[in-house]
Amino acid sequence: MKLIEATTHLGAASVPSPRMNAELLLMFALPCDRAYLFAHPERELTHDETARYEAALAERARGVPAQYISGHQEFWGMDLIVTPAVLIPRPETEHVIETVLACVRQTSTDTDQTLRSTSPLQIADVGTGSGCIALALAQELPQSQIHATDISAAALEIARANASRHQLESRIHFREADLLFGFEDHAFDFIVSNPPYVGESEEDQVQLEVRKYEPRRAVFAGPTGTETIARLIPQAWAALKPGGWLVMEISGTIAEEVKRLLQGWDDVQIHPDLQSIPRVVQARKPSL
Repeated sequence: MKLIEATTHLGAASVPSPRMNAELLLMFALPCDRAYLFAHPERELTHDETARYEAALAERARGVPAQYISGHQEFWGMDLIVTPAVLIPRPETEHVIETVLACVRQTSTDTDQTLRSTSPLQIADVGTGSGCIALALAQELPQSQIHATDISAAALEIARANASRHQLESRIHFREADLLFGFEDHAFDFIVSNPPYVGESEEDQVQLEVRKYEPRRAVFAGPTGTETIARLIPQAWAALKPGGWLVMEISGTIAEEVKRLLQGWDDVQIHPDLQSIPRVVQARKPSL
């Protein structure tokens, strides 16, 4: 099946961005990168490549995310392995990385804060999933020590595989845990998380392929969407150093409630994504 035919097929199946999906799956079937695809428009597929492409298109047409078909997704310039055991990393989550880096810069210029020291930054990535946040921070902050937790053993297998692929396995310590359970004796500079934050009451507003194929407990937090965050905030308060930062991905639906839950924290700010939707919240534990 040629690219134009594939695009038409996916469009008829109501797949969003059918051309982009057709290209991604063709790159998977060959395999090749986009530069090769555009440089060789005359390329004829072999019998095996055609069969692989048609099988991938059939999966996508019935709603399976392209990332689960190809087994890959890019995040922060890194190619990551993804399976249905983990939430697919999304561009919006890169705002979490940007916020952490901005907080690091703010800390480094604030001579009155206890966070400023020559020791490595201690960072916790709570609910690591594919490991995308932990890996991006390890790449950007080479002197940091990162602990990544997840309640899912299957997700941790994927995260460890991604750390190994990018030669970061010695920098990130993975632990199966419910949020920060077991870290009572740690003192972190940063606690970072992309927690489940969708309320069950919003389920009909979530894309069908997300509801059907992505891990439910990584998407839905409970009836209101703030249940996991409400548990994490007091744990983060206990595990952070004075002057330490909590950075979380959120949605516009819960932004005001999250601000209420963060009463007593300093420097609470909510940052929008490129669509001007509240996406990331930062908060600082008061210094002594």
